Order: sequence, then C-alpha cells, then structure tokens
Amino acid sequence: MIREYQEADINEVLDIWLSASIKAHCFVDAEYWQSKVSDMRSIYIPASETFVLESNGKIAGFYSLFGNTLAAIFVSPDMQGKGMGTALLDDAKGRRERLQLTVYKDNSPSVRFYEKHGFTSHGEQVDVHTGHSELIMEYHT
Repeated sequence: MIREYQEADINEVLDIWLSASIKAHCFVDAEYWQSKVSDMRSIYIPASETFVLESNGKIAGFYSLFGNTLAAIFVSPDMQGKGMGTALLDDAKGRRERLQLTVYKDNSPSVRFYEKHGFTSHGEQVDVHTGHSELIMEYHT
C-alpha cells in the first residue's frame, strides 16, 4: 500500500534512505551519506511531497517529489528486487505528466531501471557535492 508520508515515518524513511544510498552509491564514501541525514530530516523531506510504501505493516520504501522533480526514490535493501521500486515509480508517474531526476552515471542499475520505465537522458552534469557525474533524465506521459 502506498500512502502519504506522516511525520511519525521519519526514522524508518531515514534508515531506508541511508542504507539504500550507501548500497547504491559505493563510489561515494559512506561518511558523506551519514553527514546528510540531518539535512534529509530537517530540510529535504519536509520540503517535498513524500509517499511511503508499506509491506506487512512496515515501510519498505518511499519517494519524494519536489515540483516535477523525483527528488528521491528508495527501497530498503532487503526488499529490493520485489517490484516495490516499480510500484513507487508508477505511483509517482501517475501524479505528474512530466518528471525529471538526476542519477549518478556510475549507478548503472538505477540508470537501467529508469530507462526501463520510460526515462530518457537529456544531459549530464557534475554533482558539486561529490564530484561525480550525474545524468539528467526525464519522463513524459
């Protein structure tokens, strides 16, 4: 079940974000992600429209929209590969006619995931925080 995020969800959401970020971005030091937990808690999650996916009474994943930007989409590492990312992405696509996102070029599993779901690359940039290249991807209904 996908539902709107509630403030009481914050610790589960942050745990998923941190563990999935470290797993997906092994090319970035784990300390970088750990240093961003506070910003996620106090800035990014509150500023975004966030939805969580529950499975067996537990949050298994979430996504955040900031306007037409898919700012975050993460599934708990132990729940990946079970269609939950697709369910979250489909829900997000159903809420917007157009979505854009950035994804690290070195995160090839995620790049393939987005391509499989209709996103196309529209450029490249360097993330000023990590120095790694990102693809700018878009989806249109």
